[in-house]
Amino acid sequence: MLKVDHLNIYYGESHILHDVDLEVAPGQIVCLLGRNGVGKTTLLKGVVGILPAREGKIYFDNQEVTALPPYQRAKLGIGLVPQGREIFPFLTVHENLLVGLEARKDNLLSVPNDIYELFPVLKSMLGRKGGDLSGGQQQQLAIGRALAMNPKLLVLDEPTEGIQPSIILEIENVIQRIKERGTIAILMVEQYLEFAWRVADYYYIMAKGSVVAKGPTQGTSIDSVKEHLTV
Repeated sequence: MLKVDHLNIYYGESHILHDVDLEVAPGQIVCLLGRNGVGKTTLLKGVVGILPAREGKIYFDNQEVTALPPYQRAKLGIGLVPQGREIFPFLTVHENLLVGLEARKDNLLSVPNDIYELFPVLKSMLGRKGGDLSGGQQQQLAIGRALAMNPKLLVLDEPTEGIQPSIILEIENVIQRIKERGTIAILMVEQYLEFAWRVADYYYIMAKGSVVAKGPTQGTSIDSVKEHLTV
């Protein structure tokens, strides 16, 4: 599905990612962990094409995509839910969801019903402006917009950040339902370890721009992971 091979990314002359290797198998949920400023979001931006690779390669669905721009990667099936959600505040909920259809290959013109099945609250707010929604509702909208693309890989950057507990449970339920379908892989950055361990199959820990630990979540204690995160 996704393979990152010795990826190096720079901001100007600042070397941010150092030979990062990462893999996400079809239908797998992988969580990327680490303290603030270690390169997690940079890695996600490299995967979706927002930041260019200086060295290394990125493969998606058996195709090298290292040099492809973001819109072409989206067409191949990579959907992003960025940190801070970045919904369009002056567009309605319905219009925001329609934006996600632009990346589909099947030229679908209407929002799939399964988006509303996953997020019933969105169906009741179709005419409201995105900027009028609560933070939790905006996060649901951002995920729904990405799912409207019909992605093979969903990239989530801190989906629980600033979200009230009841909405976190709803997002967790959606991720579990996606996992049960087995048709969409997920790569997510997450700080809430208990949430990550409930949904993820595998984890990577980053420090100073490099991967320093990895493994399956099953059989790995959260306490042992916390030791890496405090170094």
